[in-house]
Amino acid sequence: MKPFFSIIISCCNVERHIGECLQSILDQPFQDWECLAVVETSRDQTEQIVRAFAKKEPRIRVFTQPRSGSPSAPRNTGLDHAQGEYVIFVDGDDQIRENKLEELAERISKKPGADLYPCALFVHDTRTNKKETWDNYPQDSPAELNAPEATGYMQRVSPFCPMAQMTVCRLEFLNREHLRFAYGLKYEDVEFGPRAFCLAKRIAPLHIPFYLYFIHPGSITTGKRHPDMRHYARVYRNLFRFHAGVSKTPGFDPRLSRFWANQWIAFILGRWFFPWTIRTIPRKERLATLRYMFADNQENFRILVKYTSSAKRLASRIMLLPVNHPAWTIWIVDSFFHLYFFFSSFKAKKPSSRQSVY
Repeated sequence: MKPFFSIIISCCNVERHIGECLQSILDQPFQDWECLAVVETSRDQTEQIVRAFAKKEPRIRVFTQPRSGSPSAPRNTGLDHAQGEYVIFVDGDDQIRENKLEELAERISKKPGADLYPCALFVHDTRTNKKETWDNYPQDSPAELNAPEATGYMQRVSPFCPMAQMTVCRLEFLNREHLRFAYGLKYEDVEFGPRAFCLAKRIAPLHIPFYLYFIHPGSITTGKRHPDMRHYARVYRNLFRFHAGVSKTPGFDPRLSRFWANQWIAFILGRWFFPWTIRTIPRKERLATLRYMFADNQENFRILVKYTSSAKRLASRIMLLPVNHPAWTIWIVDSFFHLYFFFSSFKAKKPSSRQSVY
C-alpha cells in the first residue's frame, strides 16, 4: 500500500540542520509517509547524519548524487523514486511544524484528488528572530480554484507562484504532466510554479502553515548583494517558450496570458532597468543576460506582450533595442527607464502584504 505522503528532502552542506529536519518528521503523530533524502556531494557530514537516521528508520531512503547548485536535481530524483499519493518538498535546513502532517492529511482527505494544495509557510528569520506567516492566498479565496482563478487570487497577494515548499502536489498529476524542476536553476520555483498551476485542473488552497522555513545568515536568500541575473534570464526564457506552446492548446484560458504578461513583464523591466539596478549592476552583465533571455526567443516574448498594457508594450519594445542593435543603445534605454519608472511611480499602488497572522 502506497504511503499518503512522499516527503522529498534536498540536502547539501546542511549538517547543522538536517538532524532537526529529519527529527521533525519522525516526531509527527501522523506516520503514513515515506521520506526520500537526496544528498548532493557535501563538504561536511550531511550524508553521514542522514544515513544514521535511515539506519534506524526504514521509511527514510537515501540517494546521493553530484552537486548541481540548486534544489532542482534533488527534487527531481525524489520525484522519480516517490511512491506516495501526495508530495511535500522540504529543504534540508527547514522543518515540518509539530503535529501539522496530521492536520494536512485530514484537510486533504476532505477534498481528495486536487492536483495542488497551496498552503503557507511559518517563517523564522534567525538573524532578527522575527517570525511571521506567508500565505499566497487571501483567506476569503474559494475552497477550489481552476488555473486562471488560482493565478488571479495569488496576484492579489504576491507577484509569484508559491514556493514549492508551500504546495502539496499530487504525484500522479506531476507524473502525468511530466512536471519536473529545471536542472541547476536558482529561483527554480519561479519557473516551476507557473507551469504547475497552469496545468492543474483542481487547486485547493488550505492556508495551513505546516512548513517551518528558516532564513539564516549567508543562506541563498541572504548571501548575495544582488540576484544572479543569469538564472532569472533562464527562468523567463523558459517561461516565454512554455506560454507560447500552451497558449495554442484547445481550451487555453487567455486570462492566464493577461496575468502572466502583467507579472512577468513588470518583473523583467524592474529587474533589468529599475534605477537601483542600473546603478548597481554593470551594463555588461545586464546586456549579456538580456541577450541570452531573448536569443531565438523574441517571437515567444511578443506573443505574451500583446496581452499587457500599452505602456508595458512600449517599454518592451524599448527594452529590446540593445538586444537587436549595437551595444551603445543601452545608454539610451537606461535613460528611458529612469523616466519610465519616475512617471510610473505616481500611479503605483501600495503592494499587498503576503503576511497574515495565525
